[in-house]
Formats: sequence, structure tokens, C-alpha cells
Amino acid sequence: MGVSLKDVALLAGVSIKTVSNVVNNHPHVTPATRDRVRRAIDELGYRPNLTARHLRKGRTGIIALAVPELGNPYFAELAGAVIDAAARHDYTVLLDHTAGLREKEVLVSQGFRAHVIDGLILSPIELEAVDLLGRRDDDGPLVLLGEREYDAPYDHIAIDNVAAARTAVRHLAGLGRRRIAFIGARREVARRPAHLRLRGWREELASAGLPFDEGLVAATDGYGRWDGAAAMTALLDRGTELDAVFAYNDLMALGAMRALVERGLRVPQDVSVVGFDDIEEGRFSTIALTTVSPDKQAIARLAVERVVARLTGTPQVRAERIQPGYTLVIRESTAPRR
Repeated sequence: MGVSLKDVALLAGVSIKTVSNVVNNHPHVTPATRDRVRRAIDELGYRPNLTARHLRKGRTGIIALAVPELGNPYFAELAGAVIDAAARHDYTVLLDHTAGLREKEVLVSQGFRAHVIDGLILSPIELEAVDLLGRRDDDGPLVLLGEREYDAPYDHIAIDNVAAARTAVRHLAGLGRRRIAFIGARREVARRPAHLRLRGWREELASAGLPFDEGLVAATDGYGRWDGAAAMTALLDRGTELDAVFAYNDLMALGAMRALVERGLRVPQDVSVVGFDDIEEGRFSTIALTTVSPDKQAIARLAVERVVARLTGTPQVRAERIQPGYTLVIRESTAPRR
């Protein structure tokens, strides 16, 4: 038989209720008693039955995280951070992959797995506000991540993408770069994910007194390495004069750098490149990538905390928009213009 609360209580010399309070992190336990109980737990190797605990509360103990692409290193790193954050609250994470398709995002957001999960963290690409205002099959917490903006009654965790993009462009302008391209705009709808970063690019160009040239914008269908390489190639093929590139994300920046090198251009001497996301791959590329680094740990922690708070406390009437921090990490792909 396994170790029970009763066994821990006997060894620590306290009541079963006190052991339960310590296990569940209730505040009304003296530090000395809490330490004694924890020593007994460690000595006996007690492990709480989390499944039974959640079932007693009418829950499954599972939070779902739905992202557009698990193969994208940013979402893989974010998923790891969410899993770690959820574990600190004794929750397991179920990963879902929407492929950035609206029909899948609608299906997930409307609670088709409500019988399996207690709450959902969703990073949408194509989802529209009208989809979020429709009927949901459950009343479990929903927390949104990412750049899309919604006028909907759900918590939304996202960095200030406009300010972050302006920081990237300001860095390039400060290096003396005057023809700064943007790759990663979407072709079909202006409010798709890149629009805030594109807006930040435009605003900072204006602030720096640099001329705005629509020819410096390269639209793409996707956000991968091939898309970045294709966008860079298209700019070069049409003879666009540029000395810097701000890419929607790191994957596109890495693809762009490959295309530049294949054309005989030097990074950063001829063209400086800045990405967005601070994925591990960018740190270890041949030319380490300068990038905007969102605080992924904070994003994950805040998202999980909002789900847990709405599960365990009185839900707030108003949804919150929470902005974690970000930093610009300067590496080898940017340098002053010669």
C-alpha cells in the first residue's frame, strides 16, 4: 500500500487536516508545523493523489494549450513553459494543434473537449471576434495568447507588439540603417497576426525621419524559414535597395539571412537582420540572430494563473488584457552601417 495522509500525520505528530492544509498550500499553518509536515512527507515519500483531489472538486486536473504549429520552435518553447507553470498548480497540460485553421480554432474555442479539460489556453491565428462571441459548450476559463486583438470577454496575455517592433526598428535606425525592410506581412487580411508589428515598423520609421516605402514590405503566406527566404529573394529580385531587415519572427529572419548569403551579401555588414521570438535556433545559427525576446516564462505563468484563478476563485466580471515584458537581445546579425 502507498503512503497515506494518516501516515504522514502520525510521523509529524499533527492531525490529518493539518497535513492536508500543508499539501494544499493553505496559509493558516505555522512555519514550524509546515516544516515538520514537509520533513515527514519527504521521509515517507508521500505523493498526493492529484487525480482524486481534482475529481472531488468536479474537475479533471487538465488544462489544454492549443497552438497553431507545434513544429514552430517558439510554440514548442512556450508549451514547455506552460507545462512547467501548470505543474506548479498540480495541473497536467493537454497539447492541441490547430494548424492555424479557423475551423479548428473555432472548434477548440467553443469547448468540444469540455468533458476532458478544466480550462483552455488558446493562441489563435485565424479566429475572429464573432467566433468568440458565439455559443460555447462549456463555461470553463478561456485565456487567449498572441498578437490578435479581440473585443471579447476573455483574458488575453500578449506583449505590446507595436512597442516591441518599434524597439527593433529603432535599433536598426540607430545603427545608421536607412532602408529597413519588413518581411512577414500577410497578403489577404490586414488584421492577421503581423499587422501590429507592421504598424510598429511604420511608426518607428516615421519617428526616425525615414521615408516610408511600401516596396520595402514583403508579404508572405506563412511564417516559416522558406517564407522568409522567399520574401527576401523577392525583394532582391525586384531590385529593392535595402540595408536592414526586420522579420515577423526568427524563423523568417533565419530564412532571409540564408537568402542574403546565397546572393553574396554579408550579414551584418551589408544587411543587418532582426527577428522576433528569441528561439534557441537563432542563438546558435552561424550568425547569431538579434531578436525581440518576449518573456515566454511570464506569458506561460500568467496564462496558467488566470485559468487557475477563474477555476478556484470568484470569476471577475471584466476580462483582463495583460502585457508581459520583452527585451531586445543584440547579437551578431546587426552592426553599424559602414
